[in-house]
Amino acid sequence: MEFKIDTKEKILIVQPQITQLDANLSAGFTREVSELPGLDGRNLILDMALVEKADAEGIKAILTVYHQQYDSGLSCAVTGLNSTLTNELKIADESAYNLVPTMSEAIDMVMMEDLERELLQDEE
Repeated sequence: MEFKIDTKEKILIVQPQITQLDANLSAGFTREVSELPGLDGRNLILDMALVEKADAEGIKAILTVYHQQYDSGLSCAVTGLNSTLTNELKIADESAYNLVPTMSEAIDMVMMEDLERELLQDEE
């Protein structure tokens, strides 16, 4: 699978270059995003602007990557979703609340969470 990748200091922005995320691509999507060399120690923004459709396995793949980031103590935001995909993700997992309409909001969201983690660590 092909991705457009933009690496920032604390963020890796990944845009899959596909229009449909289905069962055939979902396992590869999850594996390839998780293994991106620049992801280690960085927050993740999934820019899904090119993805028009996703089946149940595709939705599950997006949520798997999303939760893997949080499980590793980092943040994830999903942006660029059309209204159908946004609704499908919200229905599939109500705890996925970093679904934002613009890249600017996605960057703000993960940077704010990153700052919160730093402040909480300083208090300990």
